[in-house]
Amino acid sequence: MLRRRATPPDHASRKPRTTALPMLVAALAGFASLFSFQPFAWWPIQAVTLAWLFYQVGMDTSARRSLLVGWGFGFGWSVAGMHWLYVAITVHGGMPAPLAAIAIALLAVYLGVFSGLATGAATWLRRRWSLPVPAFLLLVLPAAWGLSEWVRGWMFTGFPWASSGYAHNISPLAGYAPLIGVFGIGALVALCASCLVMLTQRARMQALGMLAAVMAAGYGLTFIDWTRPAGAPITVRLLQGDVPQNEKFDIAHIDRALKLYAGMIKAAPADLIATPETAIVLFPQQLPPGYLDGLAGFARDTGSHLMYGIPLADSPTQYANSVAGVAPDGRGFRYDKQHLVPFGEFVPSGFRWFVDLISIPLGDFTRGAKVQAPFAVKDQLVLPNVCYEDAFGEEIALQLRSSKTPATMLLNVSNLAWYGRSVAIPQHLQISQMRSLETGRPMLRSTNNGATAVIDAKGRVTAKLPSHTRGSLSATVQGMQGSTPYIRFGNALFLLLSALALGAAWLMGRKYRQTLSQPAQK
Repeated sequence: MLRRRATPPDHASRKPRTTALPMLVAALAGFASLFSFQPFAWWPIQAVTLAWLFYQVGMDTSARRSLLVGWGFGFGWSVAGMHWLYVAITVHGGMPAPLAAIAIALLAVYLGVFSGLATGAATWLRRRWSLPVPAFLLLVLPAAWGLSEWVRGWMFTGFPWASSGYAHNISPLAGYAPLIGVFGIGALVALCASCLVMLTQRARMQALGMLAAVMAAGYGLTFIDWTRPAGAPITVRLLQGDVPQNEKFDIAHIDRALKLYAGMIKAAPADLIATPETAIVLFPQQLPPGYLDGLAGFARDTGSHLMYGIPLADSPTQYANSVAGVAPDGRGFRYDKQHLVPFGEFVPSGFRWFVDLISIPLGDFTRGAKVQAPFAVKDQLVLPNVCYEDAFGEEIALQLRSSKTPATMLLNVSNLAWYGRSVAIPQHLQISQMRSLETGRPMLRSTNNGATAVIDAKGRVTAKLPSHTRGSLSATVQGMQGSTPYIRFGNALFLLLSALALGAAWLMGRKYRQTLSQPAQK
């Protein structure tokens, strides 16, 4: 049972608890959280594993022990959630397997720090403020957990992959996405976990009532239409070339890939035809004569709008990972990826030695502008994002609220062939679904080997190609206009609620201390 006293007992009278075993179990519990995400989607597991963690740190323990146990949980979580990076840096990057394993472990060591800081800081505040158990569990721990994931999402360019909220795009908590985004949902997951821990206390019925209320409110929010249809629907064709990664940048196979995508584009007209990221791997000046002119001629003759992934150079030393477009009237379009992948698309300061150990082509791109105009396709405005840019919801929300002509639908172009037949593909699809939930806009996905899909404004997959196959996905898609609260405010609402929770906890601790300091009534 969790202790209710405001100050810790005398530790000298008992043996200190070991930390090694709880850290190991915490790592296993964190690893088990993998099954809450796609392709497994057993989302209740996440609340159960977090409840175990919170019970451990909720026992009379030190901030140091809480930090270590929380770190162990985050380490296991990160190894499970991001193990697919091993494929990229060994099979395609050429790094020796032992060094690759060490690299993945070091990444998990770093990412585990955030969950460790969440539990350690929460325990420190519990002691500092002499918090009663309900304030610690229901206010401080959920706020600390959500804030730790938010910080992980931007510190050192951010790595928000496998944030806990992503597991809940199909749970009742999905209804909160248009309000407080994925990090706010993460805090609510933590609140649900705390309610489970409260079942070990006397206030069991109150805990069950709060858990039911949080879930019921989230389910009710799913029925609110935050955005409305804009213009007439458009027909789309989303291409999936399934080009093997070991051939994609091989000069012996590039010509075959160019012919492949030219043929797939010209196979049939559509209002919008989109290719994956770097479907065309050469700069325009390196392409066979007339290649792009042929695509533009097809667009003109069929009334199709084309959007294709291609690197574009502004100088011999400046080039961008881009999406180029051409309209039937010859109007051009360009979007440059602005949130680049460390080690894959730019070299962090001091890590050139690491990049030299792997073989990643085109590894030092120039960043695009934070706000870029969408591409007009008939009545719709299409805003692309490249690869894991769609993991940064606040950046997409910034583009939508800052643009003079906000997009009515989103387009993600990706190439996940780097990661083989791993969970990276379904996890990335889940991330795109969360962006649709947050923004109230459909997301189109054109990928090299999956998941090529159409996601509606409610975050539901309405059409999808099988992964690791070659094909073209045809669909009719309705664009949406208007702003969700998340578009208007980004993560500000979640941060405000976290601040209010911490403030309420401080007030409860103050009142609790005053109660304890009053002389007993005779």
